[in-house]
Amino acid sequence: MAATTHTVTNQPPPLVGYDVFTSDKALTEGVARYVADARLDEVRGELRTLGQAAGSAHAQQWGEQANSHPPVLHTHDRYGHRIDAVEFHPAWHRLLGHAVTNGLTAAWARPDGHVRRTAGFLVWSQAEAGHGCPVSMTHAAVPALRTDPELAAEWEPRLTSRVYEQELRPPAEKTGVLAGMAMTEKQGGSDVRANTTRAEPLAAPGEYTLTGHKWFCSAPMSDIFLVLAQAPGGLTCFLLPRVLPDGTRNSFRIQRLKDKLGNRSNASAEIEFDGRSWARRVGEEGRGVATIIEMVAATRLDCVTGAAAVMRQAVAQAVHHTTYREAFGGPLIDKPLMRNVLADLALESEAATTLALRLAAAYDGGGEQDRNFLRLAVPAAKYWVTKRCASLAAEALECLGGNGYVEESGMPRLLREAPLNSIWEGSGNVQALDVLRALQREPAALNAFLTEIGTARGADHRLDRGIKGLLTELADLEGIEARARRVVERMATVLQGSLLVRFAPAEVADAFCASRLGGDAGAAFGTLPHTLDLAAVVERARPVVEG
Repeated sequence: MAATTHTVTNQPPPLVGYDVFTSDKALTEGVARYVADARLDEVRGELRTLGQAAGSAHAQQWGEQANSHPPVLHTHDRYGHRIDAVEFHPAWHRLLGHAVTNGLTAAWARPDGHVRRTAGFLVWSQAEAGHGCPVSMTHAAVPALRTDPELAAEWEPRLTSRVYEQELRPPAEKTGVLAGMAMTEKQGGSDVRANTTRAEPLAAPGEYTLTGHKWFCSAPMSDIFLVLAQAPGGLTCFLLPRVLPDGTRNSFRIQRLKDKLGNRSNASAEIEFDGRSWARRVGEEGRGVATIIEMVAATRLDCVTGAAAVMRQAVAQAVHHTTYREAFGGPLIDKPLMRNVLADLALESEAATTLALRLAAAYDGGGEQDRNFLRLAVPAAKYWVTKRCASLAAEALECLGGNGYVEESGMPRLLREAPLNSIWEGSGNVQALDVLRALQREPAALNAFLTEIGTARGADHRLDRGIKGLLTELADLEGIEARARRVVERMATVLQGSLLVRFAPAEVADAFCASRLGGDAGAAFGTLPHTLDLAAVVERARPVVEG
């Protein structure tokens, strides 16, 4: 009889069949904090349903399939006709359809809409992050279109619809549509004012034809796109549909799909406008950046939320694995050094989630103070949270050891996804310089930001010291551009500390302030002071699998 050598022991069960929403205490507490009492039970019910779906086996399978079978470009049909079609695996459509039907493009149409959508986006993105791009673009197109009431009246009901229709058809025949964006060009990159795409006015008011090339077009299978081009009056924003009102295809030449590091399930393309590409002007000529910046601001919040989702899923996987994995005489999670690592990761994740929800609540508030606060808080948060994502994902992967380096664990996909949100919608330097512009030109924004962080003043001496240090940095304008990253990092961490001191359990706030503001930590994760209540911090981050 052959010896049996393949007995499997000491392997954790898969993290599946759990509620992604209710297992996340920072998220559930944040939703309760910001959603009106009259709607809280309704919102919790929606998010629990979405959380159970996100943690299910079938959603995890959809994510694996969508990334294992990335989109395929078909420029021509079998007869040689130009079709410029992108084919997706059915799993992609299931993921995207579930997002739309659960209201992740409908924030603008509901009370408490941004908090409930941000929470839902954070939950559902943990099943698969790539399909979040068209979800984000569709959501963010609404404020840009509102600069033109006629266009908003036509398109907003379709953009905020809960009906997902994947086929390209005349927009008038569709209940729900998706939006993409095409801003950057190969010669300009983030400097969109260097764009060379031309817009020639037609006889009909507000109608143009476009000629040019876009180096990076998000979600090229969408129904409409917001595009920047040089009109006679300067750089201008345009709405370009894939299908024209008469049912014919607009000229929208997809040259190739990008072969990206991560985000494999999502199509990103280079596209060409050939002089026959028809578009409608959004806003005034020469006001393109001011018009589309409303879309960019909304997508930057999604970058923060998307990074928070990657962080949360990475931490959940690391805590789950170490709960069941035994080494050196006991569960890994009980080992003091591993507990330090996990607690440090959990702190970073909770700070990111708490900040994302605060930004969403400010969007829902909508008042002048909220708008001024967002002007600084969004780029600062986008800079810092997305920067922290990659290092956190790498450390969480290491908690699984060699198992984490294997594709089947799902951790490599998280690690490849982690840098994306730091680059898209403006890389780190772009965010830092945007903060400097606001500091120099919009004093009301700084007042609103300082008012926000000042509400926690006196609650923790390390936070108070951090606020004082920030004020010192802001008072010294010499060499401010070279110091911009330092300033923005401090703004973000002080804001996170202020939020955690006000809203998080004492052990979380204490550990964050000691390490991030008090300087009592090393450069790597897992260097928290050993005197803190690290076990409580880790336990708070543990995902709960029912049954």
